[in-house]
Amino acid sequence: MEKVKLIATTNFGLEAVTKRELQDLGYEDLKVTDGKIEIEAGLSDIPVLNLRLRTAERVLILVDEFRAETFEELFEKVYDIDWINYLREDDNFIIEGRSVKSKLFSISDCQRITEKAIIEKLKTKYKVSWFEKSGARVRIEVSLLKDIAQITIDTSGDGLHKRGYREINYKAPLSETIAASLVKLSFWNKDRILADPFCGSGTISIEAAMIGKNIAPGLMRKFDFEKFSFIDENYFKEEKKKCYSEIDYNIKLNIFASDISHKAIDIAKKNSEILGLEEDISFFQKDIRDLDLPNDYGVLIANPPYGERIGKEDVDELNRELGKLYKYLDTWSFYVISANEKFEKSFAKKADRNRKLYNGRLKSYYYQYFGPNPYKK
Repeated sequence: MEKVKLIATTNFGLEAVTKRELQDLGYEDLKVTDGKIEIEAGLSDIPVLNLRLRTAERVLILVDEFRAETFEELFEKVYDIDWINYLREDDNFIIEGRSVKSKLFSISDCQRITEKAIIEKLKTKYKVSWFEKSGARVRIEVSLLKDIAQITIDTSGDGLHKRGYREINYKAPLSETIAASLVKLSFWNKDRILADPFCGSGTISIEAAMIGKNIAPGLMRKFDFEKFSFIDENYFKEEKKKCYSEIDYNIKLNIFASDISHKAIDIAKKNSEILGLEEDISFFQKDIRDLDLPNDYGVLIANPPYGERIGKEDVDELNRELGKLYKYLDTWSFYVISANEKFEKSFAKKADRNRKLYNGRLKSYYYQYFGPNPYKK
């Protein structure tokens, strides 16, 4: 079972970013659908993707895919899977479910039938009538879309946005995977200034610093696949060692992260210290109205307050201040994520590009304003 089909799940609207990440890692023949990218790979690739992907949400094994319009069909097809290859007698396998536009619309019944089929198959090997599920967690999902069932095993466990460095959050945090996506969609690179004037917990700046120093995002966390019986533990050990060897400790970054809140700055500093990035990011308390940045072809990436986080008048005022800053820093590129569809009106300029994406379940927009190319001065 060395060859497997894997699925990297993404936030809607960010599939192309994750696809580019996979291509940069050397993967080809990628199948992209809404929120998913399928990859032909091997078991040894499971640690690679979990450790290195910055913008994906999870890495799943696609165990099987088939049409199921009745519970009998679902039971038989799940039973036909050789679960002995995946599960030990004591594994704590948990069945999750989803159903969209399918005849089998009862998710709880799909979960129950799937679990029954797996148990009946395992009984043929382990000769027991009861499975205690006291061992390693194995999350199995039965997902139906237009009567096509996909049976997957989640290799990540906790979502990949949980890097391990954000011990404390501030107000409405931006997820790590979305923050990394915003950086990758920008013109920023390790040789340019980066500024985040609404840094909150520091996520955008920290993700940028990790990209700049080539720190793999999964180095500080645990994954469910580490305890899977069918994955050689040396795959993970070797890939983790390789990731550490590729970190560029000598690179000097120029990142400014500010916020009007002292509390936010304290939290952001502590989060950066967990990764040893306190020398790479300058955190300071400052109102955006008083922000003073060098006009030197920098990149600003921001997640300003919006919606219910503050009043509408305050939202519009902050966006106007951002617009004033953009006019002042005329060599900079600005990138702003907001759920405010009228952002451009307050900012007083139409974006060069506007990408729709989902921040969790919140429909948002990534407004992109391109400054001059610093390499054509």
